Amino acid sequence: MENLHLLNIYARLCEQANNFKFSWPVAFVYNPLSYAWDGFRQYMKYSGGRKRVVFLGMNPGPWGMAQTGIPFGEVNAVREFLGITSIRIIHPDNEQVSYPVHGLDCDRSEVSGKRLWGLFQNKFGTAENFFADNFVLNYCPLLFIANTEKGSLRNFTPDKLAPSERSRLCELCDFALMDAINILKPEYVVSIGNFAYERAKTALIGERVSITKILHPSPANPHANKDWAGKAEHQLISSGVWQ
Repeated sequence: MENLHLLNIYARLCEQANNFKFSWPVAFVYNPLSYAWDGFRQYMKYSGGRKRVVFLGMNPGPWGMAQTGIPFGEVNAVREFLGITSIRIIHPDNEQVSYPVHGLDCDRSEVSGKRLWGLFQNKFGTAENFFADNFVLNYCPLLFIANTEKGSLRNFTPDKLAPSERSRLCELCDFALMDAINILKPEYVVSIGNFAYERAKTALIGERVSITKILHPSPANPHANKDWAGKAEHQLISSGVWQ
């Protein structure tokens, strides 16, 4: 059953994030919590109850959450593992031709999401087994598309934003994360990559939760392209999250 308090936290964060403006090289900003809220709301059916572990990603990927509204929401994993087969999408006003939003009709696979949800499927078998004690959230709700020096466009992560813009955005995301963790009351927050780890340590200082991390599954991370699942599982066992 969906957690209405958690939904309200992210509805508020969505509205706040829509008011931000970003400077060069950011050219386009997508907020999937706005145009793909239906997917996120359906995903929240798994949010009920206390969670032992919360996995924390950085921000939406262009072929994952930007398509479905679901953290690491690779379309095949959303359909086959999460069991969400229909999502109502309202196309973003600033939709860019190189980064179109097709929802579950997207014909591209987000490698990060495929790897992450594949790890959970191999470990737990079903979504119901996984979500009994686990949940996945993203720290920042926004996808950034930036100009390059050659005039093309590329995915742009929040750690690369101008310091003043990053600071203001992180302040809102920190509060949302803290509120979410106070509701879910996990023993562990497992940050997926270094940025999420640093933000979790800042936002959750003083909270009674163990913060650890695993290697980010993005193919942009060279260490992730050979046996990422084995490395991540080893990290989870070493930190006591998994047995």
